[in-house]
Amino acid sequence: MSFEPFSEPIYVTRPLFADLQDLHPLLEDIWESKILTNGGPKHQELERALCETLNVPYLSLFNNGTIALITACQALNLSGEVITTPFTFPATPHILTWNQLTPVFCDIDPITMNINASKIEALITDKTSAILAVHVYGTPCNVEHIEDIANRYGLKVIYDAAHAFGVEIDGRGIGTFGDISMFSFHATKLFHTAEGGCLTFNDKSLKSHIDLLKNFGIKNESEVILPGINGKMNEIQAAIGLMNLCHLEEERQRRAKIIDIYREELSQVDGITLLETPSNVRPSYQYFVIRIDEDKFGISRDELHQQLKEYNVITRKYFYPLCSDYDCYKKLPSADPITLPIAHKVAQEVLALPLYGQLELESVRTICHLIRSFSHVLLRSM
Repeated sequence: MSFEPFSEPIYVTRPLFADLQDLHPLLEDIWESKILTNGGPKHQELERALCETLNVPYLSLFNNGTIALITACQALNLSGEVITTPFTFPATPHILTWNQLTPVFCDIDPITMNINASKIEALITDKTSAILAVHVYGTPCNVEHIEDIANRYGLKVIYDAAHAFGVEIDGRGIGTFGDISMFSFHATKLFHTAEGGCLTFNDKSLKSHIDLLKNFGIKNESEVILPGINGKMNEIQAAIGLMNLCHLEEERQRRAKIIDIYREELSQVDGITLLETPSNVRPSYQYFVIRIDEDKFGISRDELHQQLKEYNVITRKYFYPLCSDYDCYKKLPSADPITLPIAHKVAQEVLALPLYGQLELESVRTICHLIRSFSHVLLRSM
């Protein structure tokens, strides 16, 4: 079967764009209120709505997820070393560095690709103050094991839940685990506010403290009680979020149909492994990721990535390279590749395929047919 390249690029993701008319009434409210920032009406409304959507008791909105994570470290008064994963977006270790904390990289689980909880305890020293774990592609970390370790050693736990919007474990919101969780509302995410993010937590006392930290530490007109930062979400971001919340379930359902096709078409392809969602987990539908075994599939992940690009299918080697390989971290003892064998293996295998609500189902089938055909090309030539 011969294929023609798609006439337009099919990207790994596209932002949800609701009908522009849906935004107009919200913008009119903002113009009428003449409030653009500093915790205005839309900001407050979105915080309430997201507490319900994410099934969390307390939440604080931010202008982006990175500032939110930086603030989480400040709120928990972390120091010294923080154990984290090398298999993540650069922001995860960067926020530690910005807080004068040293990231200590832990290898990952070969199945979930999350931080391997069984490897954490051996990395704890008298300098360790916290664990910063990532729910990679929305698959929950081993939260029970991590909680047990944290309790026994007196450590704080922060979860980077950038990929995990709407995820639940046995009906419990993913943002209720650990001390603080961060959700990203970047344009590439399932739910977005163009840019934005939030922190969620169970401790009510953290709400006022975090809200102070994200607003320069200003308590009132005449009191600044701690050194804060400007992390506030503005009213226009909040309005976009309120609009997108109305379309969230529709977007989830569309993505679920796309994922069903990927699973149907690719699950039996030799050399391709699909990431499975545990039966007790409500998924995020943020990304659809496959892993390529070069020996069995016939070509490498990198070759498949390039072959698809020639047909205007833009996939993503996500996450590659490992954070531990960056120049700013590779000299750390914990960045030694010998200590991170699974992470290095996985980083050479993972490929995120296009997934967004407006992607045509027939295009998804064509992408799958392309992938299957590439595995045969090399085998026929041998």
